[in-house]
Amino acid sequence: MDTTFFRAALLALTLILTGCDPTPPAPQPGAAVTVLEGKTMGTSWRVSVVDRDKAETDALREKITAQLDADDMLLSTWKSDSALSRFNASTSTTPWPVDAAMADIVTLALRIGIKTDSAMDITIGPLVNLWGFGPDKQPNTTPTPAQIEAAKMRVGLQHLAVSYQAGQQFLQKDIPDLYVDLSTVGEGYAADHLARLMEEEGIPRYLVSVGGALVSRGMNGEGKPWRVAIQKPTDRENAVQAVVDINGHGISTSGSYRNYYELDGKRLSHVIDPHTGHPIDHNLVSVTVIAPTALEADTWDTGLMVLGPQKAREVAMREGLAIYMITKEGDTFTPWMSPQFAAFLQSK
Repeated sequence: MDTTFFRAALLALTLILTGCDPTPPAPQPGAAVTVLEGKTMGTSWRVSVVDRDKAETDALREKITAQLDADDMLLSTWKSDSALSRFNASTSTTPWPVDAAMADIVTLALRIGIKTDSAMDITIGPLVNLWGFGPDKQPNTTPTPAQIEAAKMRVGLQHLAVSYQAGQQFLQKDIPDLYVDLSTVGEGYAADHLARLMEEEGIPRYLVSVGGALVSRGMNGEGKPWRVAIQKPTDRENAVQAVVDINGHGISTSGSYRNYYELDGKRLSHVIDPHTGHPIDHNLVSVTVIAPTALEADTWDTGLMVLGPQKAREVAMREGLAIYMITKEGDTFTPWMSPQFAAFLQSK
């Protein structure tokens, strides 16, 4: 799961607590905003809550940390004793028992994978590792066609299934060395989990994030909607591209412009196309998705990013998705949004 360290650096979402200014105005008296933050899954988490005293927020921090640690032990590919790592290490092709959360995450990923023609593929781990964006070290030379083809033989959603028997959930692979990587969806799952914790704690006004996946509810300290700014997708400036109010929804962004490295004179993105086995090289540089949950948004954005601008637009219109895409030609950034996304758009 710690592969999200890279992903956190590229995500185009900037948290804005009370407006678009990175330095928010002071909240009104009696509506103080408390911000808790820390590290998890190789990235950062942040929780903003309204009208909580120190004792309440101290107790909340402990619960947040415990929950995120448990999520990491479920989904990490860096921890050898995580639930996912144990499944990956097994060469058994018989049903492998997992908890309901793992089954739900994989089921959603498989469903969206099919809808994106396998562009969203949680079995892409061997290719991610081959190109140096997973637990394996960055290669010194570009992988050979033979290495890429060998890795592709271990990739494919058709090799993974979820089943339910007598109240127990199972994952099952049909090739012994299948490797499942949930780093592309883990931030969304954890953000949703934090939102559920806020509800359980009776906190009606909050903004939570893990990496670049966010969920908000209620109003901020000024009695206005929590707002999120979509940053212009470049590592050279910090400019706001658009601002949205996501109240009650999840939002996530995938991008290709920050997490990359140079190899053999070529800039390589961390976003890998499972069909070609290579990093993407089209001009779509950022995709933001708003969905009922952060997990769903986090799952869609990766698949759409892999598809490229034209196919991503077609899928968004067919599925009725709220998406905001940015393409880059030279130094020019061109945005496109679906009608569903426009409903969330706010004036800057």
